Amino acid sequence: MTNKKIFVLLPDGIGLKNFAFSDFYKLGIDADFVIKYWNATPFDLKDLGFEEIKIQNSKSHPLTEVYKNARKHIELNRSITRMKDSVYDSYRFPFEYKGIKKALKSGFTRFLVVSHSSESGLKRIRNQIKNQERKTLYYHQSMETLQKEQPAFVFCTNQRPMTAIAPLLAAQDLGIPTATFIFSWDNIPKATMVVETDYYFVWSDHMKQELLLYYPYLKQEQIFITGTPQFESHFDQSKLLSRDTFFEQNRLDLDKKYICYSGDDVTTSPNDPKYLEDVALTIRELNKKGCLLGVIFRSCPVDFSSRFEKVLNDYQDVITAIVPLWGKVGKEWNTVFPTQADIDLQMNTIAHTEMVINLGSSMVFDYVAHHKSCAFINYDIPNALLPNWSVEKIYNYIHFRSMPNETAVFWIDKPESIAGIIENVIKGNQSSIKSAKQWFEIINQHPPEEASSRIWKSIKTIIYKE
Repeated sequence: MTNKKIFVLLPDGIGLKNFAFSDFYKLGIDADFVIKYWNATPFDLKDLGFEEIKIQNSKSHPLTEVYKNARKHIELNRSITRMKDSVYDSYRFPFEYKGIKKALKSGFTRFLVVSHSSESGLKRIRNQIKNQERKTLYYHQSMETLQKEQPAFVFCTNQRPMTAIAPLLAAQDLGIPTATFIFSWDNIPKATMVVETDYYFVWSDHMKQELLLYYPYLKQEQIFITGTPQFESHFDQSKLLSRDTFFEQNRLDLDKKYICYSGDDVTTSPNDPKYLEDVALTIRELNKKGCLLGVIFRSCPVDFSSRFEKVLNDYQDVITAIVPLWGKVGKEWNTVFPTQADIDLQMNTIAHTEMVINLGSSMVFDYVAHHKSCAFINYDIPNALLPNWSVEKIYNYIHFRSMPNETAVFWIDKPESIAGIIENVIKGNQSSIKSAKQWFEIINQHPPEEASSRIWKSIKTIIYKE
């Protein structure tokens, strides 16, 4: 009888949206898989109704971070050389020298980058990461858990966290097949691959080709195209509230139509409050002309700053903030986690707004799933504190080059453009949607609502083959 026990490794809480609150869990149970969440996060999944095995000591080796950072810089250097494109420099984080410990780490990292810049050098760095992690208590405890539980497969929800390395290594050393899911649409060119697994689950053929391009040691048969479960909720009509109910719950005006402004984190869009203010000013002016409009502001769930408070207070007549319903056990971004309630809230916010405005967010795909438009902010705000920041840097990132043509979104090139774009959409101009759908099909395997089903089919293929 085939072993159907599957360990879902959660190195952080972000993976809950894709692999606990989507169709993934239910479909796995319906297919007679035994699913255990191997939980390295501070969140208690038993309270959410899931069977879990807590990882009590997820401490990586002290040198792993140094080798991991060196690997990232070497991979970016090699991408610059191979692609003849300096954009990869923009994916770097600056070295830190404040304090002796940080200075020593940065110095050692830079030495490794210089001394291991070749393909063979990069391979040595990758091997050193594994060698260091095998020395840790974390690795040996992971071995004990796996030997006791004997899962057929270990599936990691995110390729980025260091805390995923040791348990995946332990599984491989025991001959248990492993896979990781590539978490986000922009991850591969940014050299965010931290783990190495037997198989890789990707969103699309586009992402598969990226994986083969940036990691030439991988083979075609190691990569499964599944799509991502993060868009599945948009196709579940049972969670859709009536307009009256949604507006009553969120104290919205039934006489108004609403535009959603989707906030970014402070690194991606440091001038976001000013962009929101420009939209609010525009709505005020349109309302003076007889329009009945409002703005729903949905902040980035991991933005803990107070930077929007002033604009929200100053424009209470037009802006309604609907706060994401994420859980929180700490102040850092990796100590918050999505909830089923917020997934439903996001879906209903999209369903009951006319369009979304933001700076380069993947919300373009969430909105086009509802056949609605997105407008990208595309102008700079003078900011003496950030003289080198520009929207040009954001839109030059590799993942935006997958856009089939520029009509996939409306481009807000100056504040004065906002009014015309909103008026056109309100009047029914959905000219961007056809291209946005084409972009969505490039980025994510279709039909998007079948991603979890494709993931389980891939897992079944692997464990039967193994």
